[in-house]
Amino acid sequence: MGYLGAQIVDSSLSSARVLVIDDMQISVDYLVCTLRRAGLAHVSATTDPREGLNLCRLAPPDLILLDYCMPGLDGPGFMAELTDLLGDEVPPILIITAHDIAANRRRALEMGAIDYVLKPFTDWELLIRARNLLRLHMLHRSQRAQSKRLEQLVRERTAELERTRAEIIHRLCNAGEFRDEDTGRHVARIGRLSSRLAELAGEGRDFAERLAAAAPLHDIGKIGIPDRVLLKPGKLDPDEWAIMKTHCTLGSQILADSGLPLLDLASEVALTHHEKWDGSGYPNALAGDDIPLSGRLVAVCDVFDALLSHRPYKDPWPMEKALAYIGDVAGTHLDPRLARLFLDNKQEMINIRVEMAD
Repeated sequence: MGYLGAQIVDSSLSSARVLVIDDMQISVDYLVCTLRRAGLAHVSATTDPREGLNLCRLAPPDLILLDYCMPGLDGPGFMAELTDLLGDEVPPILIITAHDIAANRRRALEMGAIDYVLKPFTDWELLIRARNLLRLHMLHRSQRAQSKRLEQLVRERTAELERTRAEIIHRLCNAGEFRDEDTGRHVARIGRLSSRLAELAGEGRDFAERLAAAAPLHDIGKIGIPDRVLLKPGKLDPDEWAIMKTHCTLGSQILADSGLPLLDLASEVALTHHEKWDGSGYPNALAGDDIPLSGRLVAVCDVFDALLSHRPYKDPWPMEKALAYIGDVAGTHLDPRLARLFLDNKQEMINIRVEMAD
């Protein structure tokens, strides 16, 4: 018997943990002896199914040999409680019973048993069935472990890509600020303010998060504007103003055609954040809802923050004057619904600006 068992249960399964549950001690002793002689060294057993549940809680086995008819808690009842306890981690269960009743077999299989052995059985039959279930379980466990490793790798790579994306955007923003040093943290504030206004407007988290990352690039096109125009301390003449207005198109071209949703959104924002609700903006004189939502959201926040910021051509405005201006240009320069929403939540917007002050 020992030789036969050793041929059936190979060394690759020697570390498997097997639990035997049968209310008859003589059956438990026989099953444990048979399994151990076959090379399964980690076999535990009990005649109490409640104790068996506790053993599974402490250290889930790789296979359970379970008697069907037991007082207090029968095999199907044990399986139901085990499922509640372990969920998807329930190990394979081999039912062992002396009662060849079709209804019992059906109930056991429906409750989650994988195989069914009738007493009296031959040792080779029991061991082959146990070996097959253990092999299947070990394979599934290995696949689950590999899946978890791959999922962790994907999470790590995704996080690394996110860090790379954020760093690239940060450095692009820095490039723009090197050309226009008085903007300070203006571009970062625009991201936070625009994202929050998007949430208040009922947009989903995904859009709001992408806008938070895209909006800081709204003025990236200014890296293409000559210093004599960009840094001029006084009012621009018509030719200079025409040059300044090209920063929208330049920024859009810098960010366009990447195939990346985030940069596509940033390109849209760069192109449209100076369009006006009444059609008097630039570069394409879009009006009303023809202006993309991203551009309309950023426009409100850009006006607010720019008015409160120092520029070569102006001093910062007082807060109350800036807020009043947003109300004044709602419906002409700014989307009236978004401007009103901004003012209705002005304290939250002020808090963001204070938190991210230069």
